[in-house]
Amino acid sequence: MKILNINSYYFSSSVHKQLQSALHKQGIESETYVPLTMNYVPREECQYGIEDDVQISECYGKFDRYIFHIKHYKILRDIKQCINLEDFDCLHAHSLFSNGFIAMKIKEKFGVPYVVAVRDTDLNIFFKYMVHLRRLGLKILQEADKIIFLSEPYKDFLNQKYIPRKLRKELLAKSEIISNGIDHFWLTNKGCTKYLENNKALKLIYVGGISKRKNIGMTVKAVETLRNKGYEIIFTIIGKIVDKFIFDQIKDLPFINYIQPVTKEELIQIYRDNDIFIMPSITETFGLVYAEAMSQGLPVVYTRGQGFDGQFEEGEVGYSVDCFDADDIANKVVDIINSYDNQSNKCIKLCNKFDWDNIIQTYIEIYHNIEKMNNGYDK
Repeated sequence: MKILNINSYYFSSSVHKQLQSALHKQGIESETYVPLTMNYVPREECQYGIEDDVQISECYGKFDRYIFHIKHYKILRDIKQCINLEDFDCLHAHSLFSNGFIAMKIKEKFGVPYVVAVRDTDLNIFFKYMVHLRRLGLKILQEADKIIFLSEPYKDFLNQKYIPRKLRKELLAKSEIISNGIDHFWLTNKGCTKYLENNKALKLIYVGGISKRKNIGMTVKAVETLRNKGYEIIFTIIGKIVDKFIFDQIKDLPFINYIQPVTKEELIQIYRDNDIFIMPSITETFGLVYAEAMSQGLPVVYTRGQGFDGQFEEGEVGYSVDCFDADDIANKVVDIINSYDNQSNKCIKLCNKFDWDNIIQTYIEIYHNIEKMNNGYDK
């Protein structure tokens, strides 16, 4: 079996490299095609070596991305030139619109079946604002052999808001929820169950870019609410300053401890020195940092209806919150305090859900089932 990943988001997260590595570990041959704009420069933390099985192609201009079909027909022309598409048994499109369109066109031409993943961008940008492309999105979903969601809320949101009632049964029947995995480093270096020595003295931590989408300002308001109620809180923020305006608003607050990006070897100790991980992002495809923090025994606060929501029962490893409600965020922090030992213990035990060795078996089963179902294709 041979898989072709179509992934314009390859440099957005280490998860894509880990997925491919996990496939190879199980003896599955796979390659990844990454279409990029001309002169693309990856984020500094993503400038790792490119493997032989990853095809990077700068195949469209910076203005092409404003016109969907111009950009994607350039990508389609390029992938046909770069890769022998008839060699593959299954395509894995890592987004619905951008990558799924390419996969659908390849299936039309070469009969190669495809799996398509639905991302945060698909729901919160394409379906929400690009009304003229909604019909295309539905067609990509209908032609897909399997649809992958990272969480139950994303699947429910898409079906209830954008899928016509007459198509829901058909699309739900081929939908699957598969969470992302985390680097084995975190699972082989698990922390221990944590205990609070003083319920009024807390160390909260956030790891990620400082940007509007990450909603740090609302977290700060929640911290101020808790401090006004007598809690002594230090809020540690680790990450790149993406939006300097937001950083300037919070940097001088007495309870803020800002740390520039660090290595995972340094980060693991910082996690262990803190009590609760908090990231009520406005939108979030998944959020690997929640799972990383769990591996070190930190209960987590995450956004209701976004990528991490639905991975566990409420109150099991933390709580979901209304990301626009500082009082709700503050109240959920208090709820965690009230059952802290139990939740910390559950975090250590349940973080194995994000082990790539387990997750990849689900993908392999999907690929094999699709291969069996599509043996009639004349490729």
